[in-house]
Amino acid sequence: MIKAKKSLGQNFLIDRSILEIIVNTTQIKNRTILEIGPGTGNLTSFIIKNNPKKLIVIEKDQYLANNLKNLFNNKLTIINDDILNINESLLFEDKVTVFGNLPYNISTEILSKWILNLKNDFWFDHLVLMFQKEVADRIIAKYNTQSYGRLTILSNWKLKIKKICDIKPASFSPKPKIDSSLLFFSPKRDFYKINDPKNLEKITRTFFNHRRKMLKKPFNILFKGDQRVLKKLKIDLNLRPQNLDTETYYKLANEYESLRG
Repeated sequence: MIKAKKSLGQNFLIDRSILEIIVNTTQIKNRTILEIGPGTGNLTSFIIKNNPKKLIVIEKDQYLANNLKNLFNNKLTIINDDILNINESLLFEDKVTVFGNLPYNISTEILSKWILNLKNDFWFDHLVLMFQKEVADRIIAKYNTQSYGRLTILSNWKLKIKKICDIKPASFSPKPKIDSSLLFFSPKRDFYKINDPKNLEKITRTFFNHRRKMLKKPFNILFKGDQRVLKKLKIDLNLRPQNLDTETYYKLANEYESLRG
């Protein structure tokens, strides 16, 4: 029996009904598929049954990578590396569909990396990703709510996001102490053009570092109290960061770029 490594955030999905839900979320047949963190290969076997054109898996754990090779032989390509080291846009000729039971300890880092490195031409057509439920709630949060924050704004910039289902700890081995959620992402055709995504990252970080304070302090840090920006975007500095919708943050990033450019 393969033992999960806590240091790599491993929790292997064993629930067949959830595995069925995942592979039925989007088309696999004749598509190029990327699976992140296949672990013991439970989801991998379901993907293979759906006849992908090509299947590439990225598994950091050397022992698990060898085990996958023994299990599936020439039915897939295995990359034994850390997903955070991979430049996905250089890896594929076709657009890919991505499946991932992401390690909880680096799931937000993976998603943020993908979003901030996205060009106008997406390297994927869909992402089917599992997160800790608390993280998923932050990704899909609405403004004026407690969960709304940086991750919401970054995630919803270029992506449409739909929640598929919640998943209980009993669906995994070992059982995590928290619930999980499955999310489905697809590219937006129209999104705010921001020249450098790092500016959106800086805007959101500065505002949400002062989450409980009124907008006046972070606004003054970034815009030196510029009244023109306030009037243009109709911002009330007595509000708090979670009271501004995502669109306003994208516009703030644009204004920040204009002032600096």
